[in-house]
Amino acid sequence: MSDIPRRTTSGHAGVLFDIKRFALHDGPGIRTTAFFKGCPLSCTWCHNPESQSSSPELLHRLTLCVGCGACLPTCPQGAIRIVAGKAVTDRERCTACGACIAVCPHEARTIAGQPWTVDGLADELMRDAVFYEQSGGGITCSGGEPLQQAGFCAAVLRRCRQSGIHTAVDTCGYADTASLERVAEHTDLFLYDLKLMDDRRHREATGVSNDLVLRNLEQLDRWSRPTWIRVPLIPTINDDEENLLALAEFVRHLTCVEALQVLPYHTGGEAKWLALGRTGTGRTRIDAAASSAAADRAVRLLRQRLDIPVTEGG
Repeated sequence: MSDIPRRTTSGHAGVLFDIKRFALHDGPGIRTTAFFKGCPLSCTWCHNPESQSSSPELLHRLTLCVGCGACLPTCPQGAIRIVAGKAVTDRERCTACGACIAVCPHEARTIAGQPWTVDGLADELMRDAVFYEQSGGGITCSGGEPLQQAGFCAAVLRRCRQSGIHTAVDTCGYADTASLERVAEHTDLFLYDLKLMDDRRHREATGVSNDLVLRNLEQLDRWSRPTWIRVPLIPTINDDEENLLALAEFVRHLTCVEALQVLPYHTGGEAKWLALGRTGTGRTRIDAAASSAAADRAVRLLRQRLDIPVTEGG
C-alpha cells in the first residue's frame, strides 16, 4: 500500500474544528487561523487531538458535567447513560450527530468538526482585514493538516489573496506533491513542521515515514516559497543533539527557509484527550517542566549551526 495519503475532499467544501482570531504565533502580525480537521500523523503528544480524525467527534468535558441526564433522551442512538454521577457516552454507538449539545445546561458537550463552504470560510476570515492591514498580518490555514483538504484550502487561500490578504499554511508536509503545489500557488508563507530526521524514529513517533516530508520541503525550496521551520520539541522524543544537528545540516542548505522556531511542549491538549475519551495506553507522557530547558538548549545549538533567526516559541 502506498505511503502517500489521498486527497480526501473536493475544492467545494471542507471541515474545520476551530477558528482562532487575534492569533500571534501563526505567522507575522495579527492573524486569524482556520484549523482544518484531519491529519495523516498520529503524534501521541498532539496538543490538538481533536484534529487527528477527519470526522466530527464529540468532546465531553466531565469536569463540567453534573449528571443531570438532560442529554439522555435526546440521543437517537441511546449511547448515553449516567455512571457515578456523570453522563457517559458509548463512543462505539455515538455518531456525533450533536443532538445532545443544545440541551446540556452546562455546555459540557461540543462537537469538533463543522462543514464550511469556500465562500463562507473566506468571508469569515476576511472579516478581520483591518487588523491584518494594521499589523502586517493575515490568515493562516492550520490543523490537523490543511493539505489533506487541498482543493478546499487552495480555494480559500485564493479568495483571500485576491483581496490583498497575506496567506500562510501551517503543515507537517506529509501529502502528495500535487496537493502541495495546488496550495503553494496561493500561499505567501509556509510554516513547516520538522520533528525527527531519522526515518525509523519518525515512524515510531508519528506513525509515518519522513521521506515525503523532507522531499516536499526540498520541493518548496526549488519553488522558492518563503518558509519558516517549526520544531515542536518533545523531551525524550526529539530533543537529543543527534537529531538537532541532523536537522540543522538539512535546513542550512535550503535557501527558502527564512527562520526557525523551536516550540516547547505544553500540556494544553491533555484536557482534550480526556474529553475525547482517549484515556487508554499508548499516549506519550511528557515532562512539561523539562521542555523549556530543552528548548533553551536546542535554540543555543541551532543558532551555532544556522545563519537564519532561531527563536523559542511561535
